[in-house]
Amino acid sequence: MSGTVVSPDTQKSRSGAPQIYNNLIGGQWVKAEGGKTFDSTNPANLDEVIGHFAASSKSDVTRAVDAAAKAFPKWKQVPAPYRAEILLKASRILETRKEELATLMTSEMGKVINEARGDVQEAIDMAKYMAGEGRRLFGQTVPSELQNKFAMAIRQPVGVVGLITPWNFPIAIPSWKLFPALVSGNTVVLKPATDTPLCALMLVEILIEAGLPPGVLNFVTGRGGEIGMAIVEDPRVKAISITGSTEVGKRVAGRCGELMKKISCELGGKNAICVMEDADLELAVDGALWGAFGTAGQRCTAASRVVIHKKRYKEFADMLVKRTKELKVGNGLDPDNQVGPVINRSQLKSINDYVQVGKQEGAKLIFGGNILSEGELAKGCFHEPTIFGDVKPDMRIAQEEIFGPVTALIPVESFEEAIAVANGTEFGLSLSMYTQDINRAFKAIEELESGIVYINAPTIGAEIQLPFGGIKSTGNGHREAGTTAVEQFTEWKAIYVDYSGRLQKAQIDSYDH
Repeated sequence: MSGTVVSPDTQKSRSGAPQIYNNLIGGQWVKAEGGKTFDSTNPANLDEVIGHFAASSKSDVTRAVDAAAKAFPKWKQVPAPYRAEILLKASRILETRKEELATLMTSEMGKVINEARGDVQEAIDMAKYMAGEGRRLFGQTVPSELQNKFAMAIRQPVGVVGLITPWNFPIAIPSWKLFPALVSGNTVVLKPATDTPLCALMLVEILIEAGLPPGVLNFVTGRGGEIGMAIVEDPRVKAISITGSTEVGKRVAGRCGELMKKISCELGGKNAICVMEDADLELAVDGALWGAFGTAGQRCTAASRVVIHKKRYKEFADMLVKRTKELKVGNGLDPDNQVGPVINRSQLKSINDYVQVGKQEGAKLIFGGNILSEGELAKGCFHEPTIFGDVKPDMRIAQEEIFGPVTALIPVESFEEAIAVANGTEFGLSLSMYTQDINRAFKAIEELESGIVYINAPTIGAEIQLPFGGIKSTGNGHREAGTTAVEQFTEWKAIYVDYSGRLQKAQIDSYDH
């Protein structure tokens, strides 16, 4: 099954003005019905416009769902191994374009170039992994309680699915949702974050190049409050997968509940690294530095809390501050820089507002705390890596997701208190324990309340072959990645084949001895 998709209607003036990028609907790149656009800019230099994108409305979503619904009956009949071949081809294209995509990502999202390469690598890995699912998509066969009767369960695609993705992993997270949805036989309407539409568009182009037929994948850009909810509301969209804030996720999940629609939420986190008195301190500092300030703290798994045994607290704090002072902040395209900008001015202000909250609450600011606005940094959205000390577990900076390069050091008296503090938020995504005691390590695995637990490693760095997601206000029970990824994009169908030649009644007839 194949088809031709028209190339993007990119328009570039002789003066080298930014390109115009449109929606992909039914295999055609088309302008938003209202003709309006919005800009994507470089967070390291807001004067640099990455491109102009379609500012879509509900009518554009309706057209996208029309196309997806029309393509579904034919796409679901394509054998899953063939659907998988398209993903495998996409993985090869991603590999050849990895450096190009990473450079684009650093310009559009801001993360430093090495991290951007890792983001693209996740999509490569996910494409290969989900291609393997095309020859699995396991069902079940079970013995029947009756003679001459066969019992099994199979997976079937849901139908049209809506995918709403964030800006912090602008290629990896769309791949986590797109690839299992497509290999399972669904058609898709994808709405990327308004801050990073070009990264998602490039991934869409690669899937089209790999052979995805027209209408199977449709792409619309615009404000989430308008077109995101339009996707949710359309009755032909049978499932929604969203990664975003807990506030937005609860609103979307609530509406999906009213509509009896499948919904997968991957939401906020307030993750903690626990450092016990027997920990390898150098290793723990390495982990805290990477966990707190990698991606400028803009990860749902970021280590925004470090819970430290009092016997090692001062030593750890001094080491962390020393290492943090050495971090270089700047444009992520410079390979010497280790911390890039935050995504936009609004987020920059929100992060710094939390710094002021921490001061007002009585936490001790032991490093950083400032918006960086000197020289070239003034053109972008740069915040100094920031450490608060002597933080109490109930302070807002220890309870609320900041989503920036800010971490809170919390002293505790014991292993048991560390566990209690780590568990003491509404979130439950990723928690970590540094200890040399094997018994404590396994107790932490048992007691830490999160979807992901790390021992002697930071809270970031999940691998795609295991389930990803959290509990409590972090998620609603679904998991991305791993073998569980297809769960949210398939429905179970139980099948009974009676070849006895007579009426048999389950739970009434019994085996004739």
